[in-house]
Amino acid sequence: MSAAPRFGRTLKPFRRPWLWAALWMLGIAVVVVASLVPARDLPDLQVSDKAEHLAAYALLAAGAVQLFRRRLSLAAACVLLVLMGIGLEYLQASMRLGRTLDRADALANTLGVLAGLATLFTPLRDLLLRLDGGR
Repeated sequence: MSAAPRFGRTLKPFRRPWLWAALWMLGIAVVVVASLVPARDLPDLQVSDKAEHLAAYALLAAGAVQLFRRRLSLAAACVLLVLMGIGLEYLQASMRLGRTLDRADALANTLGVLAGLATLFTPLRDLLLRLDGGR
């Protein structure tokens, strides 16, 4: 009898771990694409771009809180999100698509990661696990 694939101890015990991990990675892909397309091709959301950066990275980090069981895995994901935000700023400057490196954007990304990480200390930290009906 073959058991369902396991993610080991890294992810929380979801019934559908592949689904939630794939959706989180899709969110990362959306942020990467939105960060690298020319600014003129993006919709104007009528809010500060710093608020957009903060919200996007807060959602990604909060998603990591929902997914990862082990603190080391969560910490690694958050560090990588911060590095991704910084790296994307440098790519924006080097790709010459009408976007520039903005240290304030990188700071907003980092603050967003910290805000999303803070959900670890709230009752919401296992919301996805409860919705999924995990073990």
